[in-house]
Amino acid sequence: MQQPRQPARSTSSVPSERSAVVTVGGEYHALLARHDAMRLRRRILGQGRAPAPDLTATTYDGAADQRLITQYLDLVTPFGELIAHLYDEMFARWPYLRSLFPASMDFQRAHLARAFWYLIENLHRPAEVAAYFRQLGHDHRKLGVRPVHYEAFEAALCAALRRTAGPRWAEAVEQAWVRMLRFAVGSMVEGADAALAEPPCWQGTVTAHERRRPDLAVLRIRMHEPYPYRAGQYAAVESPLMPQAWRHYSLATAPRPDGEVAFHVRQTGSGGVSEALVSRTGIGDTLRLGPAHGTMTLPDEEHSRDLLMVAGGTGWAPVKALLEEWAGRRRGAGGLPLRRAGRVHLFVGARSRAELYDAEALAQLAARHERLRVVRVLDEDAVGEGDGRLTEYGPLAEAVARDAQWSGHLAFVSGPAAMVGATVARLTAVGMPADRIRHDPVPDPVAPPAGRPAVCPADEAVTGAAR
Repeated sequence: MQQPRQPARSTSSVPSERSAVVTVGGEYHALLARHDAMRLRRRILGQGRAPAPDLTATTYDGAADQRLITQYLDLVTPFGELIAHLYDEMFARWPYLRSLFPASMDFQRAHLARAFWYLIENLHRPAEVAAYFRQLGHDHRKLGVRPVHYEAFEAALCAALRRTAGPRWAEAVEQAWVRMLRFAVGSMVEGADAALAEPPCWQGTVTAHERRRPDLAVLRIRMHEPYPYRAGQYAAVESPLMPQAWRHYSLATAPRPDGEVAFHVRQTGSGGVSEALVSRTGIGDTLRLGPAHGTMTLPDEEHSRDLLMVAGGTGWAPVKALLEEWAGRRRGAGGLPLRRAGRVHLFVGARSRAELYDAEALAQLAARHERLRVVRVLDEDAVGEGDGRLTEYGPLAEAVARDAQWSGHLAFVSGPAAMVGATVARLTAVGMPADRIRHDPVPDPVAPPAGRPAVCPADEAVTGAAR
């Protein structure tokens, strides 16, 4: 097992900040130099061989490969056996690559299966596939993935395809898989190269850890350097308790001058990232964050439009951040309110009053802002728990749909995937244009096609539970 690297000794008892920066900068430039040397070595060794053609969205005939791959798909599906053979082959031939992956490979195998399905189902739309994998390559920088690692993956995939498919396997089909993979990898490398000016990840120290329920915690993290994001976005989080196991959580605060961010984390099971963050993380611990993503943000140019916000469970986290930004925008020069500030209609859903874990903050927001209307929506089994506040009962989506006409509003919906889907469907049914509804990216963009078994583990839920 590789031993952790010890920090360099200093002539003084406490290393200076300048020396630490030089050390980090030196390691970064050394890594770039090593990468360039590896690239040059591959170019030299590859002389005399025909170079692989560059596959782009305009030159790649994805539809042709899609037809060929689909014709023989039954030989390698379900993908469980293929993926098991792939990783066995890769780690046997290149053992050092194992350190790039988490201790438990369950989540990784499921993610790769979804990626395969996404590629095969969408290969006839190469521009869409290229955009998705550019973003994936940008995100993979935090894992330490380099272009040479993709070459090892390709070799392992070819061996796994032959082993899984057996004697009926055809060379032409294997080449179609290789072209598909190289097209995706080319987009990933492009996305990673475009992000070289930003850190692959950011570190922060936990400054507060509040258990609001046995299965839910609110974490505050002071970032060590500026972390760029917008209210309503989400980020991948890694705990040192589970190296290389990254899960997505919504940011629960608008950007602050002190650089502190917050997450609302619901534990979805034992042994996962959510359990580590809720039950085994404390003040002073260090966490790593990947780059922020998501389009569920307030528009830059509009301040007077009325807003509809719908939050279920820990989907309250990004909505709370959006409300913080909205409140800040309403304050003009000298703190004076803007005359044309829009209204916000907020629906917050939970199974019972006890599960409204941030009720105090919700009440404070409602008391401070007269243009904010808050409606709590509890499940039917919570009837009788009213405490004088505006409360409705039943499914959250139905409460939102029957309350008013929302066609002139801009909507934000966040929470469990089923709730988001139901709410979006009901809003469109009552006349709200789909382009005025912003929500978390659910279902997963690489989920298996309809009719095929789902492979998404419980630890990959939406907002507040790990994505």
